[in-house]
Amino acid sequence: MRPDLLLRQMAKVPIVKELWTKSRLGPLEMRLRYDAIEQPWYAYGVYSAAWLARQLGLPAISVAEFGVAEGRGLVMLERLAELIGAELEIDITTYGFDSGEGMPKPTDYRDLPHVWGEGFYRMDQAALRARLKRARLVLGDVARTVPEVVASKTMTPLGFVAFDLDYYSSTKAAFRIFEGPHETRLPRVQCYFDDISWPEFGCMNEYVGELLAIREFNDEHPEMKICPIAHLRTQRQVPARWNEQIYVCHDFGHPLYAKNVAPRDASFRRIPLPT
Repeated sequence: MRPDLLLRQMAKVPIVKELWTKSRLGPLEMRLRYDAIEQPWYAYGVYSAAWLARQLGLPAISVAEFGVAEGRGLVMLERLAELIGAELEIDITTYGFDSGEGMPKPTDYRDLPHVWGEGFYRMDQAALRARLKRARLVLGDVARTVPEVVASKTMTPLGFVAFDLDYYSSTKAAFRIFEGPHETRLPRVQCYFDDISWPEFGCMNEYVGELLAIREFNDEHPEMKICPIAHLRTQRQVPARWNEQIYVCHDFGHPLYAKNVAPRDASFRRIPLPT
């Protein structure tokens, strides 16, 4: 059996995949390709952003999580940023945005109050800070903190964002992270949306929640669009549900958007005639 087919079969067996993930055997790029890494949806976004930064000749990027809660995701994002940054020689700074006090009161039906409510996912700030190394925890209403961080010009170009704020109103406020000058972000920012399909009883659709925030952002920004990666699931060695939760914020007016980033190897750049 071809090695790639064998690895694909291994990755489909839960216990084998779990052991592979914990052992961390093999090159990082290979483990990413077969999802043999913790939180592969974060790993994919961070790696894709770091790879793009390297192709563009940029030395540093930022990654962020909106909706930190107790902090499991942020701890993992920081760990992945350190691992992937070292592998691709890109300095990656991790940010976590959260109220610090749990979810606010829903604004109206668009915030899906039949699913979430005030006070959900409260943070133990002291416990989380004790677990973090370099990640920057930004606490407060994102409608206020996001513009402040963007205006401070201290953030390296944003490359990946995980959106887990649940509400339509909070997600839309968080999208202001994309409204700074072009240099505050990569021309294509990888995005992961946690709440576009779960839970099933939420009956998610483009008129409520994160999907509504995405639709309105696209309507309001002629030269920027947040879109899923077409057919990503069919391109993956191990297709998974999270593939459908990966989007990209395209900044078509970015001065680096059209810069060619194709790999330099000949196999990508030419298709020889058959012998």
